[in-house]
Amino acid sequence: MPRTRSGGGEKAKPDAKGGASRPGRAGSGNATPGRVTPRSGRYTPPIPKDRRRSPAWYPFVLLFLLIVGLLMIVLNYVHVLPGGTSNWYLIGGIGAIIVGLTMATFYH
Repeated sequence: MPRTRSGGGEKAKPDAKGGASRPGRAGSGNATPGRVTPRSGRYTPPIPKDRRRSPAWYPFVLLFLLIVGLLMIVLNYVHVLPGGTSNWYLIGGIGAIIVGLTMATFYH
């Protein structure tokens, strides 16, 4: 009977870490077994605790911008804003939403 590539009768042998590895393959899956990546000598100091917290007003401004942007777009389409339907209301609404989403990415 011809031998198949699936291991055809050979049992997996435990590697150095205690797990089973396939015959003919590296145990860790690295391209170069046994190679250790050197650590960088560059020190990165931790972020100070006072810089990790956003100010108390930050989430309120963030939500205000998102809600006002959404309201500007919706109210423009239902013709409630003064001056009738205008592209400037849409640009202002989209701008407020973009600023709100940008603030959300920096919120801690």
